[in-house]
Amino acid sequence: MYAIVEIAGQQFKVSKDLKVYVHRLTNEEGTTVSFDKVYLLDDNGSITIGAPAIEGASVEAKVLQHLKGDKVIVFKKKRRKGYKKRNGHRQYLTQIVIEGITASSTKKATPKAAEAKAPKAPKKGEDLTLIEGIGPKAAEAIVASGIDTYAKLAATSAEAIKAILDASDSKLQHLDPTTWAQQAQLAADGKMDELKKLQDELDGGKAV
Repeated sequence: MYAIVEIAGQQFKVSKDLKVYVHRLTNEEGTTVSFDKVYLLDDNGSITIGAPAIEGASVEAKVLQHLKGDKVIVFKKKRRKGYKKRNGHRQYLTQIVIEGITASSTKKATPKAAEAKAPKAPKKGEDLTLIEGIGPKAAEAIVASGIDTYAKLAATSAEAIKAILDASDSKLQHLDPTTWAQQAQLAADGKMDELKKLQDELDGGKAV
């Protein structure tokens, strides 16, 4: 079983016993913490996608240590101004280990009961920000046009999406939706490993 979960503002693919470095948490070392913004669950091939989060699902983890990341050099220069500035930065991080993934806060329903309770359609649209290159404002503009699921996004041409972005008041004209339909199709099919592999080859949602 694995899950896509938001931790300290970042999304991670996690499974039991996996160690992860996240932005600094306030919890003390050795304590247990739970994260309930679970966007996707894969239970032996059975995919559940939240809208945007899965109700009742959570990821439990143990805080191992607080530390700093590697130093990053930030250099600023202005041409013909004689301005140069060099700074170093080390991000505050927390290392955690995933202790378990809970699919629901209540007792797991039988297949017939689950089928009876399952809605025919999600109350809300799917989280389009899972697609690399789509931020919150871009997702808002796309959803406002009626495209609120991965399947709808996959069926929409890049030219149509570009027209939506260009018409937005949120300054989205610089975004390139060329790969969004391809990413959305993988998400709609539940092929999250293939989606992750594709996104690793992209730069801000664009092919390198």
